[in-house]
Amino acid sequence: QVQLVESGGGLVQAGGSLSLSCAVSGRTFDNTNMAWFRQAPEKEREFVAAIRWSTGATDYANSVKGRFTVSRVLAKNTVYLQMDNLRPEDTAVYSCAVDRSSSWTASTYRDFRRYDYWGQGAQVTVSS
Repeated sequence: QVQLVESGGGLVQAGGSLSLSCAVSGRTFDNTNMAWFRQAPEKEREFVAAIRWSTGATDYANSVKGRFTVSRVLAKNTVYLQMDNLRPEDTAVYSCAVDRSSSWTASTYRDFRRYDYWGQGAQVTVSS
């Protein structure tokens, strides 16, 4: 059984920064991918960033590249999302997710249907 507990998020003005964390309990494996997705009201869920648990390899959606940073601390079993230079269009509920059985390819880690476990979601609101 894997559980994900998110913390962070909140309200910030455009240009500001927020961070999210996702603490994972339960066993992870070498072929584990972790990702952040977001969903704004009346919009589809979209990929934000992913990280390979074993190697630390990362990838980002074009819309956040250069502004967001995903990282993990193995000893804490925690994944982070640092969000800088936030824009109003970044407003959404952000969720972390774990996929314990996939390769590190864009077609897998960018697909929310591949993920088995999800955090509870954290609201990020960016005012203009």
